[in-house]
Amino acid sequence: MTQLTRFIFVPAVIGALVGLAIIILNSTADNDRPGYANAVSRAAPAVVNIFSTKITQRSPLCRIPAYRALCEAFPGQQQLQNSLGSGVIVRADGYVLTNQHVVEGADEIIVMFANNQTTTAEVIGTDSHTDLAVIKVAATGLPVIAELGDEQPRVGDVALAIGNPFGLGHSVSQGIISAFSRTLITNSPYDDFIQTDAAISPGNSGGALVDHEGRLLGINTMIYSQSGGSEGIGFAIPANIALSVMEQIVQSGRVIRGWLGVNLRPQPMPGGPSGLLVIGVNPGGPAFTAGLRPGDHVLSINQVPANNLYRVTDVIANAKPGSQLNIEVMREQQRFLATAVAGELPDPS
Repeated sequence: MTQLTRFIFVPAVIGALVGLAIIILNSTADNDRPGYANAVSRAAPAVVNIFSTKITQRSPLCRIPAYRALCEAFPGQQQLQNSLGSGVIVRADGYVLTNQHVVEGADEIIVMFANNQTTTAEVIGTDSHTDLAVIKVAATGLPVIAELGDEQPRVGDVALAIGNPFGLGHSVSQGIISAFSRTLITNSPYDDFIQTDAAISPGNSGGALVDHEGRLLGINTMIYSQSGGSEGIGFAIPANIALSVMEQIVQSGRVIRGWLGVNLRPQPMPGGPSGLLVIGVNPGGPAFTAGLRPGDHVLSINQVPANNLYRVTDVIANAKPGSQLNIEVMREQQRFLATAVAGELPDPS
């Protein structure tokens, strides 16, 4: 028994320990290896390339209904306008988030997956206020982008942009989160962008901005550039906003926002509380019916202080049409409470 233990059992134990040590060392080496390959391998399968085609008319006459049939009979009067972009698979049953400007007016949309397979897609709905669109492919069991969960990203965290720059196919660029809540970037009152210095180029629009673990930070949408190329200032729609818009489009075909019918501008009141100046009221709108007039100062809405225009805009937008908005107003040094019934934000088109 002693000889058996010495010549069989002991070497077996030593061999097992050596093998375990090698596995641990290899695992440690992989974890210590610099780079973000693991994050990319998690996120990239959920990022797609999008190629859209729009038929445009060469002659202005083709826009006139009486001449439309003639133009269709002679294809030479038509030309194809191609655009490219990216998208992010957000549901395994075929729903993909992208930018509205990537698919707007498209007559055909081709989606290419990370494995180079292609299929057509249809537009489910768009939201011009956030430049987001939801398209759907006829496929199931697709890889879905990981979500952040409760963890809050910070300025300085690593950010990876994955997309289809210049139609080259899946590409990754690395940077950091430069800032949050960038506003006044577009004409939309709902601007709330993540700023990043990860290189974003034409074709990246609609692609994913992910963190060091491959979780979705936002949907890449535009750059600030004087040269037309990436200059280290890119913008992404935060994931929580993009996913909320997606859910509404899937459920209702559109995004429903509350509407007050009032134009506000930040303007401090000398010696008084902070508020927003009413510079315009839509005739017949909810604010007009509630008694608001140009020159009033809004101090709060539903007890949310009106010391930030975009915070107040969110309160109004998130109000369900038909719900009550309690507005604290100051007019000529007199405070009063106005009650408005939220309407539905009209379609800008």
